[in-house]
Amino acid sequence: MTTQKLTWPLFLELIRLPTKLASLLPFALGVSYAWYARGQFDAVNTAVYFVGQMSIAIFVTGFNNVQDWFKSQDPAYRAKGNIIGTAHLSPYRVLALMLTFLVVACGAGAFLVWRTDLSLLLVGGAAILIAVCYTFGPVPLSRLPIGEVASGLTEGLGTIFIAYYVNVTPYPLTLRLSGRGFIATADLQVLLTILVVALPIVILDGTIMFANNICDIDEDIVNQRQTLAVLLGHDRSLRLYPWLPVAAFACLTLGVGLRLLPWPMLLVWGVWPRIRRNVRKFLQVQVRRLTFNTAVGNLLMTAGAEVAVLCAVNLWQGFR
Repeated sequence: MTTQKLTWPLFLELIRLPTKLASLLPFALGVSYAWYARGQFDAVNTAVYFVGQMSIAIFVTGFNNVQDWFKSQDPAYRAKGNIIGTAHLSPYRVLALMLTFLVVACGAGAFLVWRTDLSLLLVGGAAILIAVCYTFGPVPLSRLPIGEVASGLTEGLGTIFIAYYVNVTPYPLTLRLSGRGFIATADLQVLLTILVVALPIVILDGTIMFANNICDIDEDIVNQRQTLAVLLGHDRSLRLYPWLPVAAFACLTLGVGLRLLPWPMLLVWGVWPRIRRNVRKFLQVQVRRLTFNTAVGNLLMTAGAEVAVLCAVNLWQGFR
């Protein structure tokens, strides 16, 4: 097969650039929340984690395209449904490039472990393991009904927690060698706080994958992917879909009610009419090129508004 060079525009299409913003904003939320809750910011750790987080996000999307191309049972999908086939790219070169991004992410993680605490090795290692298993192995997570949960927890909770973790001391998790064993400590109050703060992003991030799987439901059935949308069926998936943003905004309100988030965070409800319009648009047409970006837009609007509010509150506190 004659292949062509991976140009910059093709690379951006391969990694689905808009979805990378879905990784960037949770990162920004974790950093800004660390400043709000603890008044701490570590520029070196933040920069290194930014490189690592974006690298692993690029790896997951690109590697998923490669695995889908290799595992596809449908010749038409290989030729016209996957960018590797439509752009006549070499799957082996794309694979090598994605593994390079994985190495960069692992290197950044190792550096942060050296800069912080050994417990980050467990948290970051688990996140990278989920990222790899998301697309690789005999039964990748992306082909299972738990794919949405894995995606939401990794890119939502995992990203926010690590972005918070690398900026604060004392660390909410610690792990140290003591004699012939290890001693681990955990601040459960801080961990539960981060969970509640991250829940809106966890839900909306998982919604992106759910929307993607709803768009691909017929194709996934042909390629024997047992996604949540396939398991529920088209009609029940569409009945569930509009309730996910509702749950996300309910969790946001809960965070304010528990005083884990500042009361101005309720201003994020200002984007709700646009969220609702996007949901209605998706319910009318489930075609990736036409309406999939509505799910991405819902996350970007919500996370972007949260980051903007937190930054404004942080600036106000700095001037007081």
